[in-house]
Amino acid sequence: MMETATDLRRQPARLERWLPFLGWLPQQTSRSLRADAVAGLTGAVLVVPQGVAYALLAGLPPEYGLYTAIVPTVLAALFGSSRQMVSGPTAALSIALFATLQPFAEAGSGEFIALVLTLTFLAGVFQLLLGLARLGVLVDLVSHSVVTGFTAGAALIIATSQLPHALGLAPLASGGFIDLWPQLFARVGDIRPDAVLIAAFTLTLCLAFQRWLPRWPGMLLALVAASLLAAWLDPAHSEILRIAEVPAGLPPLALPDVSTDTLRLLTPGAIALGLLGLVEAAAIARAFAARSGERLNSNREFIGQGLSNIGGACFSAYVSSGSFTRSGLNASAGARSPLAAVLSAAFLIPILLVAAPLLHHVPMSAMAGLLLLVAAKLVDRHSIRETLKISRSETAILLITFFSTLLLALEFAIYFGVLASLVVYLRRTTRPPVVVCALSQAPAELQQALTEPGCSVVRIDGSLFFGACESVARQLESHDRPNLVVLAAGINFIDLSGIHLLQHQARRCRARGGRLYLAGTKPDVLACLQRAGLVADENDRPHHKPMAITI
Repeated sequence: MMETATDLRRQPARLERWLPFLGWLPQQTSRSLRADAVAGLTGAVLVVPQGVAYALLAGLPPEYGLYTAIVPTVLAALFGSSRQMVSGPTAALSIALFATLQPFAEAGSGEFIALVLTLTFLAGVFQLLLGLARLGVLVDLVSHSVVTGFTAGAALIIATSQLPHALGLAPLASGGFIDLWPQLFARVGDIRPDAVLIAAFTLTLCLAFQRWLPRWPGMLLALVAASLLAAWLDPAHSEILRIAEVPAGLPPLALPDVSTDTLRLLTPGAIALGLLGLVEAAAIARAFAARSGERLNSNREFIGQGLSNIGGACFSAYVSSGSFTRSGLNASAGARSPLAAVLSAAFLIPILLVAAPLLHHVPMSAMAGLLLLVAAKLVDRHSIRETLKISRSETAILLITFFSTLLLALEFAIYFGVLASLVVYLRRTTRPPVVVCALSQAPAELQQALTEPGCSVVRIDGSLFFGACESVARQLESHDRPNLVVLAAGINFIDLSGIHLLQHQARRCRARGGRLYLAGTKPDVLACLQRAGLVADENDRPHHKPMAITI
């Protein structure tokens, strides 16, 4: 009977593990429901201009940005772990998606859209597998400097890609970041003043709303005002380029192409985009968890993001992740639970059915002005200044990622950044400092037994493993006195190569008529030395007491 009762108590916990929304959905009250509804409506209004802008950034028809804010948003909210993060289209993923697929198909074409949906599906499968395998810790391999450098590079690419629209130029030939600038300079004489005026007007109005009316849907109102200005300047719709007509309707069903050739073509990019999406989502979820004090489950968040992209690909959505803008607005609007994100997607459906055709009146130069603002906000100036001021190695990682983003395919920029982070980490751990100390820093029993002229004292600030032994050995060779005392408090672990290093050093000391001593050894390291037979029995004291170990 006791086992049955225990099993009954465990069943809800097991069910909640796979269906996280069962933990917060029953806790809804009329007050929290009202707060979530207000936050959801606010988010639905914001995502209309944002989703259209990001879709254009990804090389897709504008309605795909709105599709990406429906099904993926709902699935990420229901199966993720963050209570305030809202998922959907993001600027970094949009530009990364465009850069990844640009070599394979023409932007906006049917082939391009088919590749987008398959890439989204594969990225979701990759994210889901990482979550099911409990590999949420992998996101920690992508350092903050990598994310900062990548987003700064992506912001510059975004701004460059939108300059032709902001200046009223016809679309330029596709090319990389470096290739676009000569084309822009060659067509300076074709700049249209009316397009520049509309872009500047939109940008100024957005900044004014952010400064004085931050709770208002500034982006949407700026686009409405810019559309009215364009209608006054060009009532015939013949001079100023507008957004392509957006069909009204729900997201159509779609089946990703999982043929062998397509999988071989898209898998590398899908892994990179999936990793970037997880980094974005994890960073945003951590930021809001720190503010609210909630506990975050990285593995569950991986599962939620994976399901959102898998499900989204089947409903014509492209790769999505956590949106910092929408999440911040969601929190400031008073959202109490993930239900706010679900309601945001629900409110977007009637907007998509009714208001979508009106987007045809929005000028492309206004969208370009909006995206220039988005690009500027992507650059984390505070983190860049902090990195440049504090750490040379982190500065190198940031710059490597930044220039890789500009010069290489974006998925390789992420890989280069992660590789640079690992190289810096390995360089630090394989070269632990061996600091010369005074005999007075050794334990009292050694100070009494040894004399300063015949003894060297060093402190090793790092673990003794195969990668560090060569560096430590070179630094110890300069100490030629008979006795050597190693202050070992900084040695967290030791492997077989480290044991061989100590044996070799002990033989060198004995050849000079002295001995090798270890002081302040940690219990785990001491136990390893005892198993190797390097510790004399008379020094086998309780681990919690200060000791000097003779080898």
